[in-house]
Amino acid sequence: MNPRRLPIVAIAGRPNTGKSTLFNRLLHKRRAITGPEAGLTRDPVFCRAELCGKPLMLVDTGGFKLDRARNPEDAALEELVVDRALGILEQAGVVILLLDAENITGEDEEFIETLRPLQNRLIVAVNKTEGGRKTAEAWNVLRYGFETIYMISAEHGDNIDQLVQAVASRLEENTYSGYEYDYDTFDTETIRITLAGKPNTGKSTLSNRLTASAASIVTPVPGTTRDVLEGEFAWKGKRFLVCDTAGIRRKTKVTQNIEYYSVNRAIKTMDDADIVILLINAPENISDQDKKIAALACERGRGVLFALNKWDLMEAIPNARNAAADKLRYAFSKMQWAPIAAISALTGEGIAALLSTCVKMKEQLHKQTPTSAFNAALEEWQRRYPPPSGPLTRFKIKYGVQTGINPVVFRLFVSRPEACKQNYMSYITRQIREELGYSLIPIKVELQRSGAERRGKNKEMYQR
Repeated sequence: MNPRRLPIVAIAGRPNTGKSTLFNRLLHKRRAITGPEAGLTRDPVFCRAELCGKPLMLVDTGGFKLDRARNPEDAALEELVVDRALGILEQAGVVILLLDAENITGEDEEFIETLRPLQNRLIVAVNKTEGGRKTAEAWNVLRYGFETIYMISAEHGDNIDQLVQAVASRLEENTYSGYEYDYDTFDTETIRITLAGKPNTGKSTLSNRLTASAASIVTPVPGTTRDVLEGEFAWKGKRFLVCDTAGIRRKTKVTQNIEYYSVNRAIKTMDDADIVILLINAPENISDQDKKIAALACERGRGVLFALNKWDLMEAIPNARNAAADKLRYAFSKMQWAPIAAISALTGEGIAALLSTCVKMKEQLHKQTPTSAFNAALEEWQRRYPPPSGPLTRFKIKYGVQTGINPVVFRLFVSRPEACKQNYMSYITRQIREELGYSLIPIKVELQRSGAERRGKNKEMYQR
């Protein structure tokens, strides 16, 4: 795999000018979180896009601020947001400077001066001019020395086509360092990972460790990450996509709209993942929220890998890992199949073993068992441990077939589905795992009445 370099097109401006709305407009989908609150975007949000047929990396950056919050932690976070945004702009082939027609502020003027060295890469767009409103005020932007400005409405789509054409033309004129992104081989072979967990479990630190970058802002403040941040990397010939998500708290703890949308976006990311790495702080007790997050992943048929993070903070005592694993197995009694890794996202301890396990899980999620081999195994399992033979509990498994991968689904056609007890289904599920090679992932086993499958009668479903 030889990653190519895509040009970066970055959207920049002070907070609340509509950068994330324009980002979503150019992508034709809701990718960045938007709202009336200022400063919603913190980490730069990257997404591959095409404008006028040109592949590029579109980036939504955090807002440029002069004034800092009084709270030292918030002030430090704001400083990180601005520094990260400026770092992205240095790499960009095109910078879309977004201004607000309703209010040109001192921060706008300071930012314009900051961007003077990037003049040949700069395109200026004045937002919130839908229907021609505020255009007289918008023309005043020309006094800052710009030759051309674009009157747009990111929310309503006014004049977006003109802006897109300008970006495409500027890309042809400029050289750029670009962003490594293997868009030819980025396909179903990619191992797609979602990092999930409570706030402050080290998801962003792990994301940065895996991608060998500082794409995710890391602070001790819980809830720093808001958007879903994607990164890609290669390891031992395998390509990975990793999604760093917002920390998932209990609903009763979520009080702000922004956090509500962040949490929902994090949960939705599981739908597109192969594997959900659930980060748990090793020095802390397992919580009910950890269990709920794991259940969300299982409901979607995703592979779940428990990562006991911050292992470097654990006391070095004999059998510590076994004891921690036993404690976790007890807490997640219905997920005995889920692998466990002890890691330190900060130091890199255990990362190689974590990725090796992900590779094995991906293989199992896409494993297809031939029908003939599955039915031969079913016959042997029933011979080894026959189904009940009482008048009310008698049933027979006639045959079976694998009907799905990622998530893995098996369907058994039986004489009397209502007579199949859970303990026997658990036995069959356990044999599928142990003998057919699905030991690390969730599998679903469906029952259907033999001879009535075309009418869809009496179907019962089990998941283990």
